Amino acid sequence: MEEGMRKTEEEIRAKRERRDVTLLVTGATGFLGSHLAVELLRRGYRVVLLCRPTAEFTTQQRIGRLLNWFGVDDGLESRLGIVEGFIDQPMLGMDREQYIDLGNRIDEIFHCAANTSFAERKRPQIELANVSNLKNVLDLAAAGSCYFFHQFSTAYVAGKRTGHCPETFVETEQFTNVYEETKHKGEQAALEVCSRAGLRLNIYRPSIVYGDSASGRTLRFSAVYYPVKTALYFKKIFLRDIMENGGTQAKEMGVHMDGNGTMHLPIRIEKKDEGGVNVVPVDYFVEASMAIMEESLDGGIFHIVNDRLTKLDDLVDYTQRHFNIEGIRTVEKEELDATPRNALEALVRTYIEIYEPYMRDTRVFGIERSGPILKKRKILCPDFDYEMFKRCMSYAVEVDWGNGLYEPRTPASQTQGR
Repeated sequence: MEEGMRKTEEEIRAKRERRDVTLLVTGATGFLGSHLAVELLRRGYRVVLLCRPTAEFTTQQRIGRLLNWFGVDDGLESRLGIVEGFIDQPMLGMDREQYIDLGNRIDEIFHCAANTSFAERKRPQIELANVSNLKNVLDLAAAGSCYFFHQFSTAYVAGKRTGHCPETFVETEQFTNVYEETKHKGEQAALEVCSRAGLRLNIYRPSIVYGDSASGRTLRFSAVYYPVKTALYFKKIFLRDIMENGGTQAKEMGVHMDGNGTMHLPIRIEKKDEGGVNVVPVDYFVEASMAIMEESLDGGIFHIVNDRLTKLDDLVDYTQRHFNIEGIRTVEKEELDATPRNALEALVRTYIEIYEPYMRDTRVFGIERSGPILKKRKILCPDFDYEMFKRCMSYAVEVDWGNGLYEPRTPASQTQGR
């Protein structure tokens, strides 16, 4: 980073140790942002959440139901401020006085807000969220008293790069989807603005994040959850057909159920023997992020990943074992090409195609910078084994894949700002 920073490392460390620091979190109603915000509160920091209302909930209600889900008590809420803002608007939708006041009260910004869709048809919305909105938050950081910007990105800014992917910004124009592309552009924007404004910058790059490793609890049911949900969706459809219509549709698709209630779904999924999916639990992501925040005071780019890939064979085995399914097989591309996909395989692929590159990924994310920090703190990423899978998917079923997560409540603290 350039000279002329707004705070020295010693000053930053001292302010944090005294907890004389106010942290702004964007995306706090999202999966990663909410976990980070709550952890920062639990560690004694003053936290300001930038949030917007929705058609269904006020800003206070949105935050309130999250605090309830996390079990945050009034003691922690006393250090919490809630500011209504719109990061898709200049000056965050505030009048000039409010905007200046907020900028002058914030020491560090944790930017977690993002659109995680892969859909090309949503490109305008994704570019707005991951690039334009980021620039609006960077404007606040540059104009105010902020001295440290924490940008939450993704390991997959590596795009279609193969082999080793370093913890550096690498120019590339080849991406798997618009999400990867826009997060890459976001990193570039953050690097340019922070360098120009004299802001320290940490960029955190997690791989695929799933639920809590101990409880399985999560607020998000995409990524590794979605293919499993898809299998259960088709199992449910064919079970109903068998029970109500004598299995007419099931027979056409080659589906049947044996006497023990096991559903046979003839589905082949392409794999790569050397590939797999890189997944980390959200509690590991949070612990790793906090360690990097506390240890890296000069700025840098850090991967938060698993050094052990979960094989697609294992994911299929876990799914079939836990949900009483059989017939799903992983095969090499040559075998899949030799025999055309059956009707069910073609249908299933329309659901999971966007996730296929991540299920047989061969990229290796370097941990030259993050590795020593996590080793020093003795922070280890747990394996995504069958017991972990069972905890996570049991919770997903329990809350109907997110439809029954929580009820809104109003937080005890109604304070605007801090």
